[in-house]
Amino acid sequence: MFGTLMLLTVPAVLFQLLGALGVGRFATWRVSVLHGLAVMLVFTASAHFVPSALGPVPGHHDLVAMVPPFVPLPRLAVYATGVLELLGAAGLVLDRTRRAAGLGLAALFVLMLPANVHAAVEHIPLGGEPATPLWFRIPEQVVFIGVALWARLPGRAAAGPGHRSGRGALTGRGTRA
Repeated sequence: MFGTLMLLTVPAVLFQLLGALGVGRFATWRVSVLHGLAVMLVFTASAHFVPSALGPVPGHHDLVAMVPPFVPLPRLAVYATGVLELLGAAGLVLDRTRRAAGLGLAALFVLMLPANVHAAVEHIPLGGEPATPLWFRIPEQVVFIGVALWARLPGRAAAGPGHRSGRGALTGRGTRA
């Protein structure tokens, strides 16, 4: 039940430790958590493309079973959401696309909420495990939406004039300071 949250939390903490060891990319919790979300999305997206019979992890058939009956072409919807998760993960790790990826992922997580509700209410197992209860699924999805929206906040590079990045700021004469 806590597996997906651990796929977010453990990498985020490890990235933050790298930041504490001097890796500038992970100097903030925000960037570390967003990279953690990207790691989680790579793992969850992979389930959209692999057969369910591969073992205890969820697969394509498991995810198709979660799709509510009102969604047309459920198999295609599962493939499409897997692709969108991978694109969102890539977008989160690139500074220039992070804000757009955050908005897109927040929308995707909202659109996927009915599948999570359907799976909980109908007691649809995932990866051979009993269905995750609704009392856990909805708050978990809210966490993912919140983290994705956190990507919308301006990063350090947008701190304004006078802000110096680790790459060196340009002086008025076009030289590096």
